[in-house]
Amino acid sequence: MSMPPMPFEYQGRDVVARFCAGIFRADRRFDLIPTRANGQPAFGAYLHSPNGISLGTGRYVLTLTLTGDRICAMQR
Repeated sequence: MSMPPMPFEYQGRDVVARFCAGIFRADRRFDLIPTRANGQPAFGAYLHSPNGISLGTGRYVLTLTLTGDRICAMQR
């Protein structure tokens, strides 16, 4: 998982899972809206705020394996 233009990168399934668990915690509610970016599957993440307004917090672009059944990379 990388987050250009910031120089942050996480490698390995467990490390990425821990990072995502910190963002998508049980006490935070998100809407994940499917979309595409540069021809790749992606989703937008919108955090519900206490005042009821959803705030866009990021876009996640997925790179799939050649067979298309697994995620091999993600950019935020």
